[in-house]
Amino acid sequence: MDTMVQIQQTGGLKKLLSFAENSTIPDIQKNAAKAITKAAYDPENRKLFHEQEVEKCLVALLGSENDGTKIAASQAISAMCENSGSKDFFNNQGIPQLIQLLKSDNEEVREAAALALANLTTCNPANANAAAEADGIDPLINVLSSKRDGAIANAATVLTNMAMQEPLRLNIQNHDIMHAIISPLRSANTVVQSKAALAVAATACDVEARTELRNSGGLEPLVELLRSKNDEVRKHASWAVMVCAGDELTANELCRLGALDILEEVNLSGTRRNKFSEAAYNKLLNNNLSLKYSQTGYLSSSNIINDGFYDYGRINPGTKLLPLKELCLQEPSDLRAVLLINSKSDVSPPSSMEDKSDVGYGRSISSSSSLRRSSKEKTKKNSYHFSAGFGSPIEDKSEPASGRNTVVSKSATKEKGWRKGRGKKEEEKVKEEEEVMVVPKFVGEGSSDKEWCPPSDPDFSMYVYEVTKSILPITNIKEQIEVLAKYVAEKMGGKITKEKIPDFSWELHISELKFQLKSNVIPIGHVKKGIFYHRALLFKALADRIGIGCSLVRGEYGRAWNEVMLQNESRKGVIGGLPAPEVYVVDLMFHPGGLMKLRSREADLYRFL
Repeated sequence: MDTMVQIQQTGGLKKLLSFAENSTIPDIQKNAAKAITKAAYDPENRKLFHEQEVEKCLVALLGSENDGTKIAASQAISAMCENSGSKDFFNNQGIPQLIQLLKSDNEEVREAAALALANLTTCNPANANAAAEADGIDPLINVLSSKRDGAIANAATVLTNMAMQEPLRLNIQNHDIMHAIISPLRSANTVVQSKAALAVAATACDVEARTELRNSGGLEPLVELLRSKNDEVRKHASWAVMVCAGDELTANELCRLGALDILEEVNLSGTRRNKFSEAAYNKLLNNNLSLKYSQTGYLSSSNIINDGFYDYGRINPGTKLLPLKELCLQEPSDLRAVLLINSKSDVSPPSSMEDKSDVGYGRSISSSSSLRRSSKEKTKKNSYHFSAGFGSPIEDKSEPASGRNTVVSKSATKEKGWRKGRGKKEEEKVKEEEEVMVVPKFVGEGSSDKEWCPPSDPDFSMYVYEVTKSILPITNIKEQIEVLAKYVAEKMGGKITKEKIPDFSWELHISELKFQLKSNVIPIGHVKKGIFYHRALLFKALADRIGIGCSLVRGEYGRAWNEVMLQNESRKGVIGGLPAPEVYVVDLMFHPGGLMKLRSREADLYRFL
């Protein structure tokens, strides 16, 4: 530093810069630029250089015909970038020349220019804009296929810096970034891997980009990077996975490729996990709610239960949750019944079997007579006991015969058919049973996943229809919750006192269903005697269909409950800010429709005792 001050005070520095800029000997220019680079690592020296307008000299050196001089000048600019004044200077002069150097045939020149651009655009949106305005996106993406790892890493950094601004990100996406980034993701160099993953995190911010990445085969190498032993690579890969998990299709594909399992393993490690790996895991779980509920015992109001959701019960971290198809194929056992949510009843066996579509989706279809008897009894028991505004959908002629209404009509036709069937001759019944036995074991068995479909649930379809028709129009959210709670309780066996729970015989009912259906998987609509966890799941599933925000929480010993947030109505009309909404537990058992404040003794008794 002392030497630098002496040189500057005697005018030697100005002379040196002038000599370097005007010399015709490439080695002199190159060595002058190298000297500036070395000195510029000291902040005081950078300040002196900036005062002497060293930037003008370096920009001039970028135009040299000698590649060595271009490289040295680019490296000097990289070092001078630590000075904010220098960084601003290069916005108009320097960045366009560096973009031109990206097109050089010399790989080292391209690498040095990319490094300078990476430093210039980091935390500087104006310079990122300048790089785009200088038509830098195309050359930068071309550098991603360079043979030098440094060039690739630097180009990826510049693209990441540019992608922080939405207009530039859209421009980058239009230049096929998602296809170009795949090769860097597959690199053996950890720096390249890290920068490439970060570029994915910055650019895969919309569905179109993620779709392109998925279709280009970019998810496979990204998932592999989650296994990296390098902390930066693992962190940036987790960040990219978290961004890519923003839409369901990509999230499902990431899960299929093993991202969820890898992240779970990483998060169980005290040394390998990081905030991004935890966030990525949770984001993927939000697209796999069956696993989320089994592992965490909690679904928030933003976790919307859709068709295909199933409650397997609690599993420990690291335990694999079997897919629904595999669970449906298993023989009934003494394991806890798996509760399935599925309102799609438009898929049914062949037409000759249409009236038998709700039985026998396990390993075999049993004789239909006993199932018909139970269905007949079921129909009798559940002939719309709940009368608070729930009209029979069959009587409502104004509704179009499509979607869920078609299912309801089928249910009604079946009910009438069963009534008429009472007078059938015994031999006709036997003949019918024989016809059932020759049907394949279940739709899609032994065939591909595409042909297999989960068991239908006409009763749940009817529930959805009824609550949509009768509760959705209610304008008061509190009233909606209360009416829905009473409806759910009615469908699950009605109000039960604490003393009567041991006599409720719900376990026998569930065992009978497992035997009838030849499976541990029971569609929720089949359950007519349900306790806490059956009712809470049905409430959440129906509430999600009509836009009532509620969470689902699993407790111990078969307990589960729903929590809702409501504004204190007594504060209505009060001037000033409203207080935070209060959390209530919904009573579905003892006083259906009752709302208990979360921290109250009443709520604690409901949840835990």
